[in-house]
Amino acid sequence: MAASIVTAVSLYGISFGALAVAAGFTFWQTVALSVLMFTGGSQFAFIGVIAAGGSPAAAFSSATLLGVRNTLYAVQIKALLNPLGWKKLLAAQVTIDESMAAATAQPTTAEQRRGFWLTGVGIWIGWSTATAVGALLGDVIADPEAFGLDGAVVAAFLGLLWPRLKSAEPWALAVLAALVTTLTMPVVPAGLPVLIAAVVAIGWGMVSARLKPAEPPLARASLTTDDDASAGTDMTAGTGTTAEALTGQQGRSGSEDATVTDDRSRG
Repeated sequence: MAASIVTAVSLYGISFGALAVAAGFTFWQTVALSVLMFTGGSQFAFIGVIAAGGSPAAAFSSATLLGVRNTLYAVQIKALLNPLGWKKLLAAQVTIDESMAAATAQPTTAEQRRGFWLTGVGIWIGWSTATAVGALLGDVIADPEAFGLDGAVVAAFLGLLWPRLKSAEPWALAVLAALVTTLTMPVVPAGLPVLIAAVVAIGWGMVSARLKPAEPPLARASLTTDDDASAGTDMTAGTGTTAEALTGQQGRSGSEDATVTDDRSRG
């Protein structure tokens, strides 16, 4: 899974490198954007604003808005993997859509960790390398649609999403998120549609969790009944034993009294 995602996304980095150089960025500026910023949507937004004549501040604001979604990913990656020390800094750098998706698609903690690191670090290296290649080639491959590179990225995301649509609820949530994104794209700035869809998904999850009926504590009730019955049996047995002991003591006491009376009579 990591290999297929890394290949698809890295190829798209060639297009970014070519577009950045065409927008007026130098080779090293283009490579620095991929190595340091490392979030494709934000990078394309940054060079797009600059190419359209916008200010660096406007480009930075647009890129930052698109990258806010990574904050949501980081919270879950922290809970799943809990990286420590220098790994925490590296994990922050490689927390992107693809590494998050590859990690959460795995069934065990070990596979989640492997999926995250292989995908994140692999794309970081591949994307930066492909950016350098695209920057060197220039305008020859500036149009990603000419090579189908944009389709490769979409196919990779669909491949990650498809195995998770196993019941009606995930399907309904996916359709709702897509609908919200489509409706908000024409009316809000770039980056906000994804965040709005994320908020809708979080709200869905909270409401769904509250609506699910609580499981009846059958096991606890059964355990309590068994314990009570056992305790009742022990009490009954104990009572019987005590009665027998008392009866025996009374019998011995009566015998002793009779013996004393007989001795007195003979005396």
